[in-house]
Amino acid sequence: MIAIRPAQASDLAAISALDARLTGSDKPEYWREMLAPERHFLVAETGKGALAGFIAGEVRAWEFGQPAAGWVFAIQVDPKTRLKGVGSALFQALAVRFRERGVTRVRTLVDRKDHLILSFFRAQGMVAGPSLQLDRELP
Repeated sequence: MIAIRPAQASDLAAISALDARLTGSDKPEYWREMLAPERHFLVAETGKGALAGFIAGEVRAWEFGQPAAGWVFAIQVDPKTRLKGVGSALFQALAVRFRERGVTRVRTLVDRKDHLILSFFRAQGMVAGPSLQLDRELP
């Protein structure tokens, strides 16, 4: 049984540890910033209270003339709980929050080489959007 709830400051150590384990990059300050009131930061926990995963995002409006949309900044699921619906439950819970804020679209950015996350978002019904990311390395 998985329960989804808003993240709290007391969750930050477990969130940061899971993310560091999966990405190889320790960034506790980034996760602390995700707790800002205008953001939506949710955790999934097992029946025993262990962190099963998390998702973070916010509603952003009118960037480059685009209407308001919900943006997913991050999602991580403990590998021990993958393929058990944790990621989908987190995504759906965040989508409900976005809908309650009046938006009708969800967006995110992914690395085109990250087949795991691409497959996950495609399974959630996401497809290539109307925008094209442009990139340049700074000297």
